[in-house]
Amino acid sequence: MPKRKPEVRLRSYGIYSQWDSHSKELPDVVEITHRIPASIDIEFGMVLQIQGAKNQQLYYCIDHPGILDDQGQVRPPFDGTVYVKTNDWNFYLGDTIWSPINDKLGTWRMWVELDGRVIGEKSFEVFQP
Repeated sequence: MPKRKPEVRLRSYGIYSQWDSHSKELPDVVEITHRIPASIDIEFGMVLQIQGAKNQQLYYCIDHPGILDDQGQVRPPFDGTVYVKTNDWNFYLGDTIWSPINDKLGTWRMWVELDGRVIGEKSFEVFQP
């Protein structure tokens, strides 16, 4: 019998309440939007619902517009891997704005891959209000 293909649904995206990465609770969506005002501590991203992929490895990436490190060099995109914890799992991928704001302005592209295939992707425009 062939293996069932995982099902993925974009549940929400945009601005969220503050997220505690150590909590099992995901942040609440505040506003569905692609445009993010550049305010300190604003949380933005997306939530994917992933079914039928327990124990499979996800790759995620947040490609930012050119955030600088302490030496003034552009940081590489934020990326990593995580394992799907259950057969019906909600995964939040997001970030916040911190000081200084100037290097956070522009397009942020976020995506998630499963078995080398993009299963969720969103771009956000962070702008100076």
